[in-house]
Amino acid sequence: MFFSVIIPVYNRRIEIKELLESLLRQDYADFEVIIVEDGSDFTCKDIYDFFKDKIQISYHFIENIGQGFARNFGMKKAAGDYFVMFDSDCIIPPHYFTVLAKALKERKLDAHGGPDAAEESFSAFQKAINYSMTSFLTTGGIRGKMKDPAKYEARGYNMGLSKRAFEASEGFVDPNSGEDIELSIRLKKLGFNLELVEEAFVYHKRKNTLLSFFKQSFSFGSNRINVSRFHPEAVKLVHILPAIFLLGWLHGLVFLLLASSVFLIFLIGYSAWLILVFIDSGFRNSSIWVGLISMITSFGQLSFYGAGLIFGFMNKLATEGLE
Repeated sequence: MFFSVIIPVYNRRIEIKELLESLLRQDYADFEVIIVEDGSDFTCKDIYDFFKDKIQISYHFIENIGQGFARNFGMKKAAGDYFVMFDSDCIIPPHYFTVLAKALKERKLDAHGGPDAAEESFSAFQKAINYSMTSFLTTGGIRGKMKDPAKYEARGYNMGLSKRAFEASEGFVDPNSGEDIELSIRLKKLGFNLELVEEAFVYHKRKNTLLSFFKQSFSFGSNRINVSRFHPEAVKLVHILPAIFLLGWLHGLVFLLLASSVFLIFLIGYSAWLILVFIDSGFRNSSIWVGLISMITSFGQLSFYGAGLIFGFMNKLATEGLE
């Protein structure tokens, strides 16, 4: 099987270099790389020039249209039988394509999504973010650990689809607002077999600050509501829980201001959860420090996702009211 790797890039010269270096180390050689420079102010053309004699690669500069449409552009240029998409801040383990090719053949998949993980060399903060995004205690494990892999909704940092599935779906319909989840749902409705391939993971080397991570979490919440414009069933209980989490501790603050003993119930509940996060993350990462940071990133991630969900829902109501 010949893979076409589509990588949209926006002002990420350093990250794309690390990604391409990891692709050089693959134990499966049958793939091409297509870089789509999505209107960057600081291009990675020189990085491409460095790698063009080391790997089968092409480079395309386009005006900024958003990562979803940039991926569509790349897939239209692709020569492969199967298209794989990575975010530019990912590092790919050497066995990735070998594992993926095996899963696609044995499970007869038309599309897939894979999880992300933190590599050992990542900073404590990056490991804490990874924990907050992937832990059962925070996201319910919906980003990579599922009993039924067919229920998985692929994310753009690590997903793929066959050429046939792309031609039937015409790819992404939104530039950057949950476009990956929307496509995952639509592919399944079209009858294509999309599943989680847990072994086909990537190391996601996020460059977030605490503030940018919380902003991103807010966007994820509002994006989920955006996806529901196309697929009303996209919002499930697991997505609503962060909003309940947010409203819960806000109500706790109200009881505190009212000097009500009910505040203690909220305090005990949230404290117990934070202690569990600390223990679980600290154990998984073999670091007390990562455990401590995970308490902050997890609390903020859920709160801001919940806020984004509420904001997106109110905005949707207002928009539908105007129509």
